[in-house]
Amino acid sequence: MPDQFPHGVRGTALWSQVDALLDRRAQEVGQAALDVLDVGGGSGVFAVPLAMRGHRVTVVDPSPNALATLKQRAAEAHVTSRVEAVQGDAASLAMVVEVDSADVMLCHGVLEVVDDPQAAVAGIVACLRPAALASIVAAQRNAAAIAKAVGGHLEEARHLLEDPDGRWGRSDPLPRRFSEVGLTDLLTNSGLVVDAVYGVRIFTDLVPGPLVDDATDVRALAALEATAGRMPELRALAGALHVTAIRE
Repeated sequence: MPDQFPHGVRGTALWSQVDALLDRRAQEVGQAALDVLDVGGGSGVFAVPLAMRGHRVTVVDPSPNALATLKQRAAEAHVTSRVEAVQGDAASLAMVVEVDSADVMLCHGVLEVVDDPQAAVAGIVACLRPAALASIVAAQRNAAAIAKAVGGHLEEARHLLEDPDGRWGRSDPLPRRFSEVGLTDLLTNSGLVVDAVYGVRIFTDLVPGPLVDDATDVRALAALEATAGRMPELRALAGALHVTAIRE
């Protein structure tokens, strides 16, 4: 488990789920240090802490500025030897990363912005070892539709639910949002076996900051979010979905 909410209460449940995935894979392969591939990992929010725990992390990201920040963070944390920065994208992953090379893959906030999600997932799968584990986080349309409706933008809320890409209009900055069925179908059709689905940001996006202004409240909100994220009837309201999957 990471230090107490190092990236805010919104990320605590996700960190716990990623930690559990890493522990599981470490037990399966019989070694504590894993080869982790972080696709779209940018500035190293996950990569550097994972390297500090002894894992070997390769971050692939199209942004040279983000990768420069990653290198700086890795140097400050004295984990430069365990962090590799590679410029590239998910669709061309097999061209910049060795195939069948990763024990665990992180793909957080990527599939909603790539040009071709199916090609991106295919690239990711190619770089996973057989039976390797994947952690995929992608934006979900339902929460965005609710937010639009609550804000009085009713036509945009309806458009979000009806649009194949889950967008509220042409000026929507996000290329797509997923339904749970759409996301899991994308992964299974690409050779992954869905292991579990969690909701991300169910309550943390709704509770005003002033109501969680002390450590006790923060812990309570984190515990609430972790519990709700495991409940199918509530994860449909989550801002994002976290899918854990296994390469066949």
